[in-house]
Formats: sequence, C-alpha cells, structure tokens
Amino acid sequence: MIFDQAKHRGVRPVSVALGVAIFGMLAMLVVDHGPWARPHAQDSRIATYQTTGESAHAVGANVAPTPPKSQLEPDPLGPKRADPPNPEPGIVH
Repeated sequence: MIFDQAKHRGVRPVSVALGVAIFGMLAMLVVDHGPWARPHAQDSRIATYQTTGESAHAVGANVAPTPPKSQLEPDPLGPKRADPPNPEPGIVH
C-alpha cells in the first residue's frame, strides 16, 4: 500500500493551529473566571465614601467643575457640509 502524503500535508498545521486556539480560549476562561477573579464586597470600614468628590474632600483636595465650553468656537477644519440631494420636508439645515 502506497501512502499518499499529498493528501495529509495540510492536516497537521491545521490541527496544531486548532489545538493552540482551543488552549488559548481555555486559558482565557480560567484567567477571567477563576476563583481569584471574583468581585470582593467592601465592608463599611473600607467603603466610607460614595462618590469621588466625597473621598477627595476627605483628604483635603478641591474638586472644581469643568469650565463650560466657550460660546465662540472656531469653525471646524475641513470642507463645509453640502445640502443633501433630496432634503426631507420639515428639516431645516
């Protein structure tokens, strides 16, 4: 019996790639969902502040709101928008 190697030449790389992919997926599942990745509940001694502002004020930091955007903004760079070829009724550009 003569073994036809041409038929089986592409099987080994495919099986190796499939094995690596399955191993990688199993490894990700173990790392992401293992017993060490469980969320830990904080007791009241640790979680004393509900917001970032409260915790910042507790250590003496100042929290300032973000300044509002300027009313005079420059025109955006690039070409101006063209009117659509078939404008919808009732929409003003």
